[in-house]
Amino acid sequence: MHTVTYLQALNEALHEEMARDERVFIMGEDVGWNMLGATGGLKEVFGTDRVRNTPIAEAGFVGAGAGAAMVGMRPVVDMLIAPFLYVAFDQIASIIAKSTYLYGGQAKMPLTLRAPMIYGAGNAAQHSDRPYSTFMSIPGLKIIAPASPFDAKGMLKAAIRDDDPVISFEDFGLAGLREDIPDDDYLVDLGQAAVRREGTDLTIVAVAGAVPQALQAAEQLDGAGVSAEVIDLRSIVPLDRETILASVAKTGRLVVADPAHEMGSVASEISAVVAQEGFWDLQAPIVRVTTPHTHIPFSAPLERPLYPSAERILAAAQRVMA
Repeated sequence: MHTVTYLQALNEALHEEMARDERVFIMGEDVGWNMLGATGGLKEVFGTDRVRNTPIAEAGFVGAGAGAAMVGMRPVVDMLIAPFLYVAFDQIASIIAKSTYLYGGQAKMPLTLRAPMIYGAGNAAQHSDRPYSTFMSIPGLKIIAPASPFDAKGMLKAAIRDDDPVISFEDFGLAGLREDIPDDDYLVDLGQAAVRREGTDLTIVAVAGAVPQALQAAEQLDGAGVSAEVIDLRSIVPLDRETILASVAKTGRLVVADPAHEMGSVASEISAVVAQEGFWDLQAPIVRVTTPHTHIPFSAPLERPLYPSAERILAAAQRVMA
């Protein structure tokens, strides 16, 4: 075992997969310069043929990544920040998500899109989005949002080896989070949620950066005699309905904490699944803790309260327990 941060875990995943498979390469804005800290050392080890800086032309290099994937390579396309996915939306929705279907399974799309989410940091309206809920509605894409160093490494490695396109939404609010991880090679299967804390009175399903906040709220609830089960969703598509429904069947109450905007969110989808398939297990209404349906301001005092916090999750839990 060794201790790494979330960022170091991502870096290890890239190093190991590029060393393991010569078809793996990375491309994107400033990847050779290690702009955000996850691509350090790659250019020195693997050279500029496999670590390619690109122009500021997301539609172009995402499309190039799609073409490379279709002819047998395993590209990792680094978007620098998640909102830049919007610029390449046509390539993602029309080509990357659909090609395996359109060609009757004759074409594979082993493409990984890294989408760092940098919010709560004064990046204002254009650069602070957490757009995984937008992309989860497109069939053909797998969507992950790891919330620990162990998962960041294991899920990114699994994504790179997957024959389907995967968008990895990496919460950079967790960049300094530290955890012991195995020295040996390991993968984390996509499509499986993780129960981070077992409980009997209340289920809290959390996404990305809301996971540590949910665990803090659960600790406070425990002091008040409330046993909260915390589920780290980590895989958005495929969605692990079974783990969520089994937990709600046990606890009878559900809070969903999701840093994305509330309308059309992952929290909304989970709430709909439980309302439709687990309604008779519920003892109280479902409560979502999300970001309001508004743009993100530059001002830190205005931005900070928008996202799920331990305090907001605690208040939601107290509401469903009342």
